[in-house]
Formats: sequence, C-alpha cells, structure tokens
Amino acid sequence: MKTLPKTRTEQILAVMPILAWVASIGFIIEGGAILISYGISWLDPEAAKNLYRGLNLFNLRQFNFWHYTMSVSFLVALAMMKSWVSYLVIGTLSEFNLKNPFTRDVAMKLEKISIIAFGTWVVTMLYNAHTGWLMKITGELHGNWLSGEFIFMVGIVFIVSQVFKRGIEIQSENELTV
Repeated sequence: MKTLPKTRTEQILAVMPILAWVASIGFIIEGGAILISYGISWLDPEAAKNLYRGLNLFNLRQFNFWHYTMSVSFLVALAMMKSWVSYLVIGTLSEFNLKNPFTRDVAMKLEKISIIAFGTWVVTMLYNAHTGWLMKITGELHGNWLSGEFIFMVGIVFIVSQVFKRGIEIQSENELTV
C-alpha cells in the first residue's frame, strides 16, 4: 500500500498530475466539440450559432465560409496545443523526483513546455489579428478575443527550465569534486 506524501510539497506534487490530466482531457473535449459542431454546421448553418459554450459564428459563416473555417481552425489548434502542454506537464511531473530534482530530462521537458506554450501564444495573437481584421471589414466582432496574457507564464516556465539546467551543472560539478 502506498503511503501518503508527508510534506506540503509532496502533497502538491501528488495532486498536480491529476489536475494536469483533467486539463488535458478538458482541452481535447473542447477541441473535439468545436470540430464536431463545425462539421454539423457544414450541413446546417444554424449550428454555427452555438459552436461551443455559446460561441456564435453564424454571421461569420454567412459572410465568408473560408474565414469561418479559419476561425474554427484557430480555436481547435489552440485547444489541442493547450492539451499538449498539459500532457507534457504530466510527463514532467511523472519524472520529477524531490530527492534528485535536477535532471536533464526534466529540464528538457520544461524547455519544451515553454516553447509549445510560446507557440500557443503566437497562434492566439494570429487569431486575435484575424478577428480584428474581420471586425474592421464587417463592423462586428466574430468570435471571442483570446487573452495573450499567458506569455508571462511562458517566460516563467522558460526561466525555471534555465534554473534547472544550471542546477544540473552545479550538481555535476559537485559530483566531480567529491
């Protein structure tokens, strides 16, 4: 039988993979729901009025099916990229060991997370630019403005990955001097 984690840090690290799984599955469901609704809207344009959680792109679909498809593609890509980041967090947490936290695998995964999160931010900014351009042409907002505030999170994760790399260097230097 597995013993319960003793320290607060161990407790948090025990719960985090569960939360990351929930987030990953939730983002997959979001992307899938948008994609299925989009497929239905090919046959029934009225379905574009409620793509996912009240998202109404009916007027955009009526205006131009290509731009409607682009907007939906951005939304699906963003959901899948967020799911990918969550999945990488799961992998990172499964390899993380408090007794020896500074490993190359963990540092590499943290850096990969920051790169994919940065890509997610770029796609978000492209979606916002597309939405803003459509607003200028049509005079109405089609879809939602997405927040790009997580660029700060990307920076923090990247900094943590660099700290881990430095920790690995110090750890290997200490092993050589012993």
